Amino acid sequence: MELESSYPPLFRRLRDSAPAIDPDNGSPTANPIPEPHPIPLIDLQRLDVEPERLGEACRELGIFRVVNHGVPLDLLTRLRSHARRLFSLPFESKQASFTTPLSYFWATPVLTPSGSAVSRGSQSVNWVEGLQVPVGQLSLLGDGDGDDDDGDDDVVTVLAGLRSLLQEYGVHLARIAKLLFQAMADDLRLDPTHSKSYLSESTGFIRLYRYLHCSKADGDMSGMEAHSDSSVLTILCEDDVGGLEFYKDEQWIRVQSAPDTLIVNVGDMLQVMSDDKYISVKHRVKVKKPEDRISLCYFVFPGQDSVIRSVKYRPFTYADFQAQVQRDVKTLGFKVGLPRFKLD
Repeated sequence: MELESSYPPLFRRLRDSAPAIDPDNGSPTANPIPEPHPIPLIDLQRLDVEPERLGEACRELGIFRVVNHGVPLDLLTRLRSHARRLFSLPFESKQASFTTPLSYFWATPVLTPSGSAVSRGSQSVNWVEGLQVPVGQLSLLGDGDGDDDDGDDDVVTVLAGLRSLLQEYGVHLARIAKLLFQAMADDLRLDPTHSKSYLSESTGFIRLYRYLHCSKADGDMSGMEAHSDSSVLTILCEDDVGGLEFYKDEQWIRVQSAPDTLIVNVGDMLQVMSDDKYISVKHRVKVKKPEDRISLCYFVFPGQDSVIRSVKYRPFTYADFQAQVQRDVKTLGFKVGLPRFKLD
């Protein structure tokens, strides 16, 4: 019952029925390849020695695993543990205490630029709750300004402990993103005049996710519907529950969980920058184990006023792209994404 009280009310009502979601998003093949897929392994300490491996991974799959990343393994463990503790607190306390600059959401991964969730209707219920934290505003996390109602003090205490961990983690992730993007820019031979503003540390934010398991034992419950990320790069740290899948050659492929590594995927902005040489990979989460899944995602974007130029797309800023995504979600119920900006 303790766990149930931490779930948003929507999920308490849906626990005994299948979630209203099309997990395959119209894909022709519903069941993923059963064996975990060995996605490309990129050694961060050998980027200069084997630069072609990174470019190949981005062209072929749009997703890869990073080792020798320099993030202390005990930091990853403590972050996941703090996130699990945070999400296990009563829902009402979380809702009351997760205020600006934080953004608390559930049932949908789509947020407005201000961080508030966009209503997507009953046809797109994702079994996930999350907390979005702008890296540049981490100093405000758990500053003790929350309400003093029952339960809120617990949230503030956990957030205060989480703050120092995320600050350290954010420094590491910004470093990794810069190293990877510079190597990608070299591989793509991007014009430095334009590409220097194509990735901005100030835009980075971290989302903590809890993917809720369902009590049904049919093993076909989903955590998040198929989508591509709007970012330049996304860097994922996950626990050992697993559930991440990506789409390739009309087949869903399951990614093996390896909590000591980081998973990186190409986002929509990088696909445009590469003139479609790199793939903004479509992916989803399906939680099949009888336990919740915890993950931390770092997203980084172009500079606010940076105009992205491509021979295959009309020039646009990330703000233009995000505004179009929000219009499509509100009017159509889903993200259209890159096709809106494609040249004929």
